[in-house]
Amino acid sequence: MNETTPITMKDIARELGVSVATVSRALKDSEQISLKQRERIKAYAREHHFTPNFLAESLRHSRVRPQKIIGVIVPQFTHFYFSSILSGIEKEATAYGYSILVAQSNEQYDREVRICKSFYEHKVCGVIVSQAKDTQQYDHFQSLIDRGVPLVFYDRICTGVNASRVVVDDYMGAYNAVTHLFNTGCRRIAYFGSPMTLQISRNRYNGYHDALLKQGLQPREEWIRICDNRHDAESITPEILSQEEIPDAFFAVNDETAIGILYTAKRMGYRVPEDISLCGFTNAPSSMSCDPMLTTVEQRGVSLGEEAANILISQVEGTLPRDHVEKRIVRTRLIIRGTTR
Repeated sequence: MNETTPITMKDIARELGVSVATVSRALKDSEQISLKQRERIKAYAREHHFTPNFLAESLRHSRVRPQKIIGVIVPQFTHFYFSSILSGIEKEATAYGYSILVAQSNEQYDREVRICKSFYEHKVCGVIVSQAKDTQQYDHFQSLIDRGVPLVFYDRICTGVNASRVVVDDYMGAYNAVTHLFNTGCRRIAYFGSPMTLQISRNRYNGYHDALLKQGLQPREEWIRICDNRHDAESITPEILSQEEIPDAFFAVNDETAIGILYTAKRMGYRVPEDISLCGFTNAPSSMSCDPMLTTVEQRGVSLGEEAANILISQVEGTLPRDHVEKRIVRTRLIIRGTTR
């Protein structure tokens, strides 16, 4: 038996010389089966990493036709961007007759591993995932692929796994944003970004870095910080704006961070954009509810979600080979509002 091919109750029954019904009852710890036989069957199942097909079991005696289900892992539901991607996935899935089963990793590696295991046990037809921030081991993703489950990454891709992915053009989005800040007169541009363990963080930082070099400017280490949420922005910004020389602009990795900078700068008596310009990244609804409204890079999350679902469904249905790695890029757009001159 191929080690990467999951075994079934039929396989266990054949190897141990018993009926499938006996295997099923033993795994459910039924007293109809002797204790010795139960332990023998369960030991074999554990040794060969058997996982029950809960979905098939629940539908075994039902007249309802089993649904085609896609597992989706979201880092956090609270982020507008991820919810917009989820809308795009659901829209495309529904159009092709699929349902989605959604779980939140809450940015935790261990939780992400458990979700992947649960999706496999429930026999989803494929998985669409954006990895958690602290994920640096990828065996749980590779295991899905090895077991024949199509996998598509979105937004935060895993470079350690050879799987299809859809991303926005983070590099050009950042590059164009910083170039806009320069073109409106800014010369001292700070950067607040995510941990560099994430590919998107490196891409956005590189866009910022290269845009400065293109204009003959050098990045200032004292103005480059790991800061990707409003709470941290409100803690870090006062220290930046209390230096002898301060930035005349900030480029932030997302809108919530930019809004944290905005309100902190205003509380400290700075005018936006006259004294300090700001640009975010997402184009969340919050970017239009602050004062002044935020200049930002639109990520087009719905389009990204549609592309991710399209790839997965194509692999499930065979119009794309499962071993083919599809790479798609969704273009960004700079939305100019009141926080830049």
